[in-house]
Amino acid sequence: MNAARPVIGDKCRACLVCDGRACGNSIPGPGAKGTGVVARRNYDAWQHVMLVMDTLVGGDDIDTSCEMFGRTLSFPVFIGPVGDVNRHYGPSIDTLGYNRLSLRAAKAQGVAAFTGDGVPDELFEASCAAIGEVGGTGVPTVKPWSLDTCARKISVARSCSPIAIAMDVDAAGLPFLKGLEPPAGPKSPEELASIVSSCEGVPFIVKGVMSVRGAIKAAQAGASAVIVSNHGGRVLDGCSATAWVLPQVARAVHERFPGVKVLVDGGIRSGVDVFRALALGADATLVCRPFVTAAYGAGQDGIEFLLTKLRDELADAMMMCGARRVADIRADMVEASTSGGGR
Repeated sequence: MNAARPVIGDKCRACLVCDGRACGNSIPGPGAKGTGVVARRNYDAWQHVMLVMDTLVGGDDIDTSCEMFGRTLSFPVFIGPVGDVNRHYGPSIDTLGYNRLSLRAAKAQGVAAFTGDGVPDELFEASCAAIGEVGGTGVPTVKPWSLDTCARKISVARSCSPIAIAMDVDAAGLPFLKGLEPPAGPKSPEELASIVSSCEGVPFIVKGVMSVRGAIKAAQAGASAVIVSNHGGRVLDGCSATAWVLPQVARAVHERFPGVKVLVDGGIRSGVDVFRALALGADATLVCRPFVTAAYGAGQDGIEFLLTKLRDELADAMMMCGARRVADIRADMVEASTSGGGR
């Protein structure tokens, strides 16, 4: 963090814990929309999910690996996407440079990274090429542009043989996307089904789901996964924390669409938070902003260090709560705090 502060620019404070307090509602910057409280709410909500310790469990060594989209990940964490690093952070790393750092670090640590989207088109194309350079161990994320633009970008994305393609449908609420050409905006279920079909068998992930009805519409449209996400609070002020929404979304999706995965992001900052998310029903998690700080502070080494830290913290939480495998993590291994944490 100390190494990042002199080079990360004036919008991010490179805080020891990225909880949304110091950056508030700074956009451009890593802050949240409107009052800026949603990013803080995301972080705080996880801290009020208490782990239930149980060390009277035998078994083998801890195994944090999981299967996701036909790949084995060393643990259930993806690096989340950043669409425009220069706009929201500092000039010492550009967006393509950051994507390359995160993709290489993720592959080295046995996981995968999402890459972002924006303008100009060349940025998306270069990011897809970078995914190809790491053997497809990445997830290109397309903004909710017009259908023609989505089809063109998805064609580019397919060419790098990614493990999946994502769309952050909630990006329709990003202030700096409004008024751009091509236009971006909400998608109907029928439009989403058309976009999924254009992926031609590549798993499609809908990012930005904050309700059971939204998750069901995404699954019915053919999505292979949904991500419970409010875009870090950057698209709608006053909305719920992702930890509050996750259990009911996961329950509904897993009961009605057994093959569809449920992921979650928003304020996840430790391996303990990852454990909390898995216990509440997630199949995997995304972590985003801390990796940007790590990259500014120490490049690929910084990102790899943070990945190792998250994996070690998850393994420790699993051991102390009696889960030897990721599949062993259950809802009764956590409980809501009896003090604080009110909505």
